[in-house]
Amino acid sequence: MEQTTFTSMKNSMGFSSFGEFITKWGTILTIIILTIFFSVSMPGFMSPSNIVQIFRSISIVTVIAIGLTISLTVGGFDLSVGSVATFADSLIISMFVWYTLPTGPAIVISLLVCMLVGAVNSFLIVKVKIPDMLVTLSTLFIFEGVAMTFTGGGSISEGMPRLDGTPTIGKLMPDFRLIGQAPWIILIMIIVVILVHIFLNYTKHGRYLYVVGGNMEAARLSGIPVDRYRALAYFLCSLLAGLGGIMLASRIGSSQVNAGAGYLMPSVAAAYIGFSVGGTGRPNAFGTFAGAVLVGILENGLVMMSVPYYSLNIFKGAVLVIALALTYFRKRQ
Repeated sequence: MEQTTFTSMKNSMGFSSFGEFITKWGTILTIIILTIFFSVSMPGFMSPSNIVQIFRSISIVTVIAIGLTISLTVGGFDLSVGSVATFADSLIISMFVWYTLPTGPAIVISLLVCMLVGAVNSFLIVKVKIPDMLVTLSTLFIFEGVAMTFTGGGSISEGMPRLDGTPTIGKLMPDFRLIGQAPWIILIMIIVVILVHIFLNYTKHGRYLYVVGGNMEAARLSGIPVDRYRALAYFLCSLLAGLGGIMLASRIGSSQVNAGAGYLMPSVAAAYIGFSVGGTGRPNAFGTFAGAVLVGILENGLVMMSVPYYSLNIFKGAVLVIALALTYFRKRQ
């Protein structure tokens, strides 16, 4: 009887250890498995040009997802990141084409305006006490509408007249066009991931964000200015979403209607997949990057296998569900 009990306990511990390993490193294992599968199925998958293409394709998603990750550290959630990216895309292209500004001022003005979205979100969430999901869902529509109104519901590109028919002479600066090209767009992504990782894990302010997200009341009793750090999270989220929109504008070379809308779901997927990486159980920059790599490899491989584009969201949604299941199942253990 004792031997049976011991064996049962041993098996249970082994299963538990295996489950913990899968939970911690399941995302990395999935990346490896998918890479092997696509490499065997399509010899060109691991070619240097395709690897660069994968990292280039996830650069914008990763930057936006890192911003979303920061909002998650305080227990929040920002649904407006796609609209902010669209707004930044429209704004910076107009700075070049309509107002003939140089690259530096155009980027600074665009980012500052995007941070106003963070200010609006922060005010409504922190001061007016509206739940963050409802606020950012509302501002998603508001700033999407602002972007469409600003552009007259159309696109902006070199040579196109203004809304009133006035001819334009502005052009995109050559240095701005470099932002959307490899290796620069990939380097920007890597720098953002590293800086945010350092900020969240090795600075007082980053640790305070985690404390606020872990237990807001305990953080308040500890003397941490909770409202200030919640506002900071939404400011940084909007800032990085705006940066993602600027990278998008450089990549496509024009302003397109709802250009950033398609980045919301992949960003959410990357951020939540990142929870389980390394067993951290919390939003983190490297985990989000791993989540973006997973989504990028999956999408690239499926496209190479000629899977219809309208079916891709099924697979990306399934990956997100599995990641959430792993994260929250372990939390309830």
